[in-house]
Amino acid sequence: MWNLTGPIQHISNYHAELTRVRRDLHAHPELGFAEHRTAQFVATELSRYGADEVHAGIGRTGVVGVIRGRLDAKPCPDVPEGAAAESCVRAVGLRADMDALPIKEDNDFPWRSSKGGVMHACGHDGHTAMLLGAARYLAATRNFAGTVHCIFQPGEEGLGGAKAMMDDGLFERFPTDWVFSMHNWPALPPGRIGLTPGPMMAAADRITIKVTAEGGHGAHPYMTIDPVLVSAHIITAVQSIVARNVNPLDEAVVSICAMQGGDLSAMSVIPRQVTLVGTVRTFRAEVQALVEKRLGRIVQSVAQAFGASAELHYERIYPATINTPQVAHYAAEVAAELVGDAAVVRDLPPSMGAEDFAFMLQARPGAYLRLGQGCEAGGFLHTPRYDFNDAVLPLGAALYARLAERALSQVAGTML
Repeated sequence: MWNLTGPIQHISNYHAELTRVRRDLHAHPELGFAEHRTAQFVATELSRYGADEVHAGIGRTGVVGVIRGRLDAKPCPDVPEGAAAESCVRAVGLRADMDALPIKEDNDFPWRSSKGGVMHACGHDGHTAMLLGAARYLAATRNFAGTVHCIFQPGEEGLGGAKAMMDDGLFERFPTDWVFSMHNWPALPPGRIGLTPGPMMAAADRITIKVTAEGGHGAHPYMTIDPVLVSAHIITAVQSIVARNVNPLDEAVVSICAMQGGDLSAMSVIPRQVTLVGTVRTFRAEVQALVEKRLGRIVQSVAQAFGASAELHYERIYPATINTPQVAHYAAEVAAELVGDAAVVRDLPPSMGAEDFAFMLQARPGAYLRLGQGCEAGGFLHTPRYDFNDAVLPLGAALYARLAERALSQVAGTML
């Protein structure tokens, strides 16, 4: 059980309302950059809580709530240029994602999605509710110096909403020294918190391979050049990249996930073109570059060997999510304060999944955490039976709040 004092105790007083908010958001999911109702809901709640400023339309549908502390800041000590000393943190960013997924929900509870084919299958409804809970607590107590920016981000699911907000001047308009985010994690039991210094999630790249050949009659394949056969060899050959080119001490994944060519009703027609789509996941830029280079050579060489041609389009979608070691250690200490040291996993294995919070971590020191929620409340992420575990709402909100409050309290020369 977690520490029922401080922010958790305060936030637990409105646990029922946070649950109502989370379930309302779940019932009204919106896809990336279409979170109009969600954004309006967030802005209204922030104003109701007494946020000093509420800004909407950032990165299209993003919202930022500004909350200023009541304590006086002390002078910063001399630190090396570029260092992110705790005692010099004047503003903290807390980020939650808001968008849903194009999945048909297979749950049968009262707050199930009211939109066919759209659901909160990744818990962004819970993340939004938790950050709203943190904002309510911070606006009511203000036991810190400096400023907290509550960042409600659109379009995380493959659309790069974090970058859209940054391109719209997020950190210029709302200067932030440290930035934090978290994600619910069904693989961890409720009350456990995990993170690691350094890589948390992989870079996500999209690959599209178009194979073009002669095509022709399936009864006379000797008179054709078959792009289906060529594609099959490419699919097999690219698996050698991780097995034979990447250092086994580095992590990498190359997956061809879809293949499209020909007409299923034309059993005897060899098509002229086949398209392959897949993903590459890496943690280090050097490995990412190696995989891209080897893919290009394999695709062209295999196609040429069969007399066909092939084109590789390699698109870098999200960079790797890399926690700032110093800030990650700080976040682990805050987590231990709330749930006890034994419930904090400080060396959580990185995931080959991707997260666009990576863009924010490229621009500012920060940390990305996982909040355990268990699987009792629903299935795993991105499945039709998933649901967020409302029992962890106060803990997640308190973790958001305490990450900011403690850093900014130390600026004021206190330790609240």
